[in-house]
Amino acid sequence: MSAPKLKSDSKYDDYDFPTTSPNVQSGHPGHTTPEQDAQVFQLRTQLEQAGYSERLDTLSMLRFLRARKFNVNLAKQMFIDCEKWRKDLNVDNLVRNFDYKEKPKVFEYYPQYYHKTDKDGRPVYIEQLGGIDLTAMYKITTGERMLQNLVVEYEKLVDPRLPACSRKSGQLLETCCSIMDLKGVGLSKVSSVYGYVKQVSAISQNYYPERLGKLYMINAPWGFSGVFSVVKGFLDPVTVDKIHILGSGYQSELLAQVPKENLPKLFGGTCDCEGSCALSDAGPWQDPQWAKTPKWAKSKPEASQIVDNEPTSTIPTHDPKQAPPPALRPQGAGAKEQMPMGHS
Repeated sequence: MSAPKLKSDSKYDDYDFPTTSPNVQSGHPGHTTPEQDAQVFQLRTQLEQAGYSERLDTLSMLRFLRARKFNVNLAKQMFIDCEKWRKDLNVDNLVRNFDYKEKPKVFEYYPQYYHKTDKDGRPVYIEQLGGIDLTAMYKITTGERMLQNLVVEYEKLVDPRLPACSRKSGQLLETCCSIMDLKGVGLSKVSSVYGYVKQVSAISQNYYPERLGKLYMINAPWGFSGVFSVVKGFLDPVTVDKIHILGSGYQSELLAQVPKENLPKLFGGTCDCEGSCALSDAGPWQDPQWAKTPKWAKSKPEASQIVDNEPTSTIPTHDPKQAPPPALRPQGAGAKEQMPMGHS
């Protein structure tokens, strides 16, 4: 019996990393049925007819289809909404030219970073929510620049982080292992923190689908598990299975997934990167043996496209407890209630 293999399209598929998923579930690359292959072709053909020519590769088509349970019409609308959002935010230019100069100061309140890999070889993404102070943060940066940074980091996850991890592991890796530290998130902060994180989670849910591998919510305050047990009734069972709610005694379960040498000391590991783990961006994507120049860096940006990289302290233009601004708001058919998480 031959090894499973991605059914590729020579026009759009130009991969320089493994393309067979270790997840042998139906619908994942290398494990598709003839019907699912036909749905990939159908989705791509409809998008071509609608005028789209970028991001139509097979791996992308499969992610959008899985996110919408292989409903071609819903996956098509999701893709169209995503492309509109990318154009409105000028994502292709942003990833090339954005410079988050104020990152070290913002991280004093809200560290959010990629750091090495878990035992499956996936990038580990960490957020610490206890120190979020939006009033103080908006004196350092703006809501727009925080959004831009979030998007740029997603783009860098797609390329070069995940391809480098795939090369090192020898198998396709499409998801992350996320750690959300809730230490310090007391009742006084719950509404603003939940409002902000719910807004940014819309980006991952709607524009970067199928990127959540596991999510560990650690140092969960008393009563959080009870609230989540209610919330999970509205979530997809597949998503629920990926989420682990842990209190202060989280270390043994977390270390079962993340090697001690890859986990920052703050969380019970032994890693102590020079200058701080939060700012190191350490991982296979920094290793010349596995890292390659991302495809977005190879194409030349238009000279007329400029990103304003000067952080200007402003009063936020929206109340984080209220509805998110348009760039963050879920769009289109199939948009769901968002989980309170960052990079999924």
